[in-house]
Amino acid sequence: MSPETERFKQTLRSHAERKTGAIALWGDQLKVDYATLYAEVVYRQQRLRDEQVKVIALALDNGVEAMLWDLAALFEGLTCLTLPPFFSPAQRAHCLEQSQAERVIAEPGLDDELEMAGYEKTGEFWRRTFSGPNRMPEGTAKLTFTSGTTGTPKGVCLSAESLLTVARELDQASKPTDPQHHLALLPLAILLENLGCYAALYAGATLSLPSQKTLGIQGASGVDVPRLLGCLATRAPESLILVPQLLLMLVSAAEQKAFNPYSLRFAAVGGARVSEELLHRAQRIGIPVYEGYGLSECGSVVCLNRPEARRPGSVGRPLPHVEIHLAKDGEVLIKGSTLLGYLGEAPHTDEWWPTGDLGEFDPEGFLYLKGRKKHQFVTSFGRNVNPEWVEAGGGDGLRIIDVGWGDASRWPTARKAAYARRCPFPTASPAILYNAPRVSCRRMLE
Repeated sequence: MSPETERFKQTLRSHAERKTGAIALWGDQLKVDYATLYAEVVYRQQRLRDEQVKVIALALDNGVEAMLWDLAALFEGLTCLTLPPFFSPAQRAHCLEQSQAERVIAEPGLDDELEMAGYEKTGEFWRRTFSGPNRMPEGTAKLTFTSGTTGTPKGVCLSAESLLTVARELDQASKPTDPQHHLALLPLAILLENLGCYAALYAGATLSLPSQKTLGIQGASGVDVPRLLGCLATRAPESLILVPQLLLMLVSAAEQKAFNPYSLRFAAVGGARVSEELLHRAQRIGIPVYEGYGLSECGSVVCLNRPEARRPGSVGRPLPHVEIHLAKDGEVLIKGSTLLGYLGEAPHTDEWWPTGDLGEFDPEGFLYLKGRKKHQFVTSFGRNVNPEWVEAGGGDGLRIIDVGWGDASRWPTARKAAYARRCPFPTASPAILYNAPRVSCRRMLE
């Protein structure tokens, strides 16, 4: 067991002894205190030990069971592959085959799919035997698949030491606001959310894990907005991890008095470029949002704005566990908590990781991203342009103006198709229309 893993387990044991009645996990219905969490994780560790396997895959919706099995695999020293609910059957089959996952714990709806992939169910485990050499670097605790910039899915192999170092730094970054209730909006299979959950447990906070159905989130981008807002109002979380479009939705809802952010103390946003205008809108209506930056190959978060060190428009200063250097062409290079290697490839041995992102530091050490090296193009006026700049600013003026489709149900088919192509939540319940002088949903519909 690595030093960071031992530290994390000792922290949970301490919570179990000192905070016996404090709620650790809150699923759709079930609530589990810290003493029960620790006991259940130890029990599941033994279950996994009895299976005598090296790789386990979790295809579970957010909930208490998903978190308990995740922690058990972590402490038992197994490789854990978590499959996002929005993956297609072909993507899941690819991940299982490439990872050689010998055991799978999955939602009942995946039974037929797993049988077709050659798995047999005994009890709660789906079992399959693989032949051939192990394709993962030694010490891989988490396997996460990312498309990167080439479009070819790659399995990123990460150590427990790297992951838990990041989680501990995230806990430290939010300490000034002391959030004691984190709600996981994103699937646990998303590395950023997974580590955010670890950070909440490090802090001894309540970790709220409603299922994606309870949240009203369908697939990769569909959101039933009234259902999501209702869940947030009921649970009153103090911290969230958001992607830009979820932040846009909450800001728009708050501006229309459909969401009250009174309980929030810390909301981290990342995953894509966020416009400075949206960040200012969030601050004006009381959402304490902090933009960050990271990538799977570096254990997720490497930079983050913090309560005592914030510069809207930047992705913050580097966290203490990493060093960041800019190459001569402006490419961001990262040292610290980097991947062990890609699945099936030679181990990663270079000291610095080339991100492919362009950036610059201000005099106070805040990093500003300027786009991707490969995406940059030159206009006829000789100006270098990155599509990320356009994407970040293209939806700032979206506002929720009506809960329910309303008159949108009478839109012509062509207009609905245009809406689906341009709006951030094409399957969401509210009609989201445009309220700024840019090409967007409203202009497409007029």
